[in-house]
Amino acid sequence: MPFNKLHVPRSLAPETCQQINRNLHAALVETCAVNPDDDFCITCRYDPEDMAFHPTFLGPRDPAATIVIEIALLGGRTDAQKEALYADIRARLGSIGFPPENAIIFLIENAAIDWSFGPQGSVKTVLGL
Repeated sequence: MPFNKLHVPRSLAPETCQQINRNLHAALVETCAVNPDDDFCITCRYDPEDMAFHPTFLGPRDPAATIVIEIALLGGRTDAQKEALYADIRARLGSIGFPPENAIIFLIENAAIDWSFGPQGSVKTVLGL
C-alpha cells in the first residue's frame, strides 16, 4: 500500500509528472511486490524559491530541476529490495529523459494500523491482520 508524493518544480510538465508516477508505480510492483492496484500518488508543485537543494551533496544535481519522490509504504522490505527500488526508479527516470541525478528518493515505512481507506477502520481491522 504505497502512497507516493512527487514534489516537483512548478515548471515540470504534467505529462512528465504522470510518466514519473507510472514508472514509480511499476518499479514498486517489480521490486517490492506491491499490488498493481495499489496506485496512489499526488503531485505537489513548488516555486524555485520555496525549496533548497544542495547542488552537490552525495552527487551533483540541478537544484532548479530537482524532484523529491516520497514513498509511504508498509514496512518489511529488505535492504536489497529498497536498493533495487532506488536503482529501478533511477533507470526508469533516465528512460523517459529525466536526469536521474535530479531525483531525491525517500521511504516512510509504517504498519497496516496506520492506513484507513473507508469507514470500516484501519487496513489491519478490515483485513483481520
